[in-house]
Amino acid sequence: MGAGIAANLLRAGFAVTVYNRSREKAEVLAAAGAKLAHSPAQASANADVVMSMLADDQATEQVTFGDEGIAAGLKPEAVHIANSTISTALARRLAGEHGTRGQGYLSAPVFGRPDAAEAKRLIVAVAGSADLVERCSPVFDAIGRRTFVVGDEPWQANALKLCGNFMIASMMEAFGEAFTTMRKAGVDHHRFLDVMNELFASPVYKGYGTAMANETFEPAGFAMKLGLKDMRLVLQAAQEVAAPMPLASLLHDHFLAGVAQGNGEIDWCGIAKLAAKNAGL
Repeated sequence: MGAGIAANLLRAGFAVTVYNRSREKAEVLAAAGAKLAHSPAQASANADVVMSMLADDQATEQVTFGDEGIAAGLKPEAVHIANSTISTALARRLAGEHGTRGQGYLSAPVFGRPDAAEAKRLIVAVAGSADLVERCSPVFDAIGRRTFVVGDEPWQANALKLCGNFMIASMMEAFGEAFTTMRKAGVDHHRFLDVMNELFASPVYKGYGTAMANETFEPAGFAMKLGLKDMRLVLQAAQEVAAPMPLASLLHDHFLAGVAQGNGEIDWCGIAKLAAKNAGL
């Protein structure tokens, strides 16, 4: 995801410095004109805007805090934009830390898989100070097809992203159960997918539905273990505002079962395997 975003920033004419914990993955971007940094702090030192795209809270904390982190290297009034799907609690902590240092912070998680990042087709959901959102709008225009402003508090964008991923996971669970019933009823589940694509006309339904119907679970665009992480985080966000999400609890348990059965590294749409297994297929 980060590589696709950085490549589009380069194409848009931004001066880009990149840091990746696996350095070899950043060397491709260096060949395209990016500068390589040896630490998050070094990457942030002369930047007006720093963008982070990481897998989870732990990785974001490691890259942001500490002597070699983003916060230590970022100059006053520069902005950290966190594109990662992280907890609302960490988003509040990031906003507080940067605010203490006189730096700006925006949460701007994105919807889209790595191919969408490469094709500049991401949907960006951003929240934070209106002045900072306006200032950073050219960056969002460079990486996505549309930007939605969610609210004035950065964590609100993370709440939206988590609920969005919950909606996608709910769709995948529904497909997995329906495909299983179709197969046991002797109906071609690919034909069922054709009907659903005509009914809903959604690229998300079509993309995930096709992968699930064909059982194309590898390579993972978004790993099942990350789906489990997101269901855990959406339940935490719901608890913060006292909003019951019983379906999210079910999805959490199903993703947990998938990970426990050794499927943590396959695509999260591999949740369909659980429905099939439960039906004896």
